[in-house]
Amino acid sequence: MEIATIAVKQVIELFIIIFAGACIYKAGLVNKDGTKTLSNILIYLIVSCMAFDSYTIEYDPQKSANLIKAFGYSTLLLVIGFIVSYAVTSRIKTDSKKITRFACMFSNAGYMGFPLIKAMFGQEGLLYATAFLTMFNIFVWTIGIVVVTGETRFTNAVVTIAKCPCIIAVALGLVVYFARISLPAVLSEPIGLIGDMNTPVSMLIIGITIASSDLKRLLKNSKLLLIIAVRMILIPAVCLLVMYVLNIRNMVAMVALILEACPCAAITTMFAIKFNNDEELASGAVVFTTLLSIITLPVYTYIITLIGF
Repeated sequence: MEIATIAVKQVIELFIIIFAGACIYKAGLVNKDGTKTLSNILIYLIVSCMAFDSYTIEYDPQKSANLIKAFGYSTLLLVIGFIVSYAVTSRIKTDSKKITRFACMFSNAGYMGFPLIKAMFGQEGLLYATAFLTMFNIFVWTIGIVVVTGETRFTNAVVTIAKCPCIIAVALGLVVYFARISLPAVLSEPIGLIGDMNTPVSMLIIGITIASSDLKRLLKNSKLLLIIAVRMILIPAVCLLVMYVLNIRNMVAMVALILEACPCAAITTMFAIKFNNDEELASGAVVFTTLLSIITLPVYTYIITLIGF
């Protein structure tokens, strides 16, 4: 019940911010051009600061081995999500194929998953969660970019990765953590403050996009139903089955499983806006999967504990 309460509380908080975003759009205080500007700030500055800030914690040699495992488990589950999403969406012929595939692939681990992980495992669990977030960002800014843009040329992909602020931030963060570098407060505090803007800015953008969309028409979109089924049921089930078959049962694995079972990533909407994909479908996928996670996340967590992770 405690986990269910945390999940419900988190979803309610997110929807309050989404509602605020919808209100400022309806009041005429912002338009779609403003949304694109906010999306650029979020993608290139705020997300990068959040990723870097996750590594400005005290080094603990006893937890380093588990942290390495967390990177491995996170990579495995993200690859599974990619394979399942690619296979399920391979026959889609419409222009919405790119954003549908992206929405299925990536979970909202940072916003929905972290509160659950903190409640269950405390600060140690959060450390392993940062490993998932790191691999998530690497996948989003490599495979994710290819998915939403259709750019498959290797040289262009390498250039994109090399120039990506978030990837640079992750690399610097790993250096800071493993080299045990203690940043002065005059640097770490502003970075942390900017990173903390991640959730509210993301939810505001989603609210603005929803307010400018026809959700009734969206509910009739078969792609939305497909995203819900794949993101909330199929991928978590396949991931759990693989970990069970491989006999990987420990707290680190449980952290990774819960994070991969979260609803569609909020950055789905940002990428849809940035790369001129189906914004309505992206926003609807984030909102409706987040709402459904009130039920699915507690149930999934209960199943994991029941199995004996």
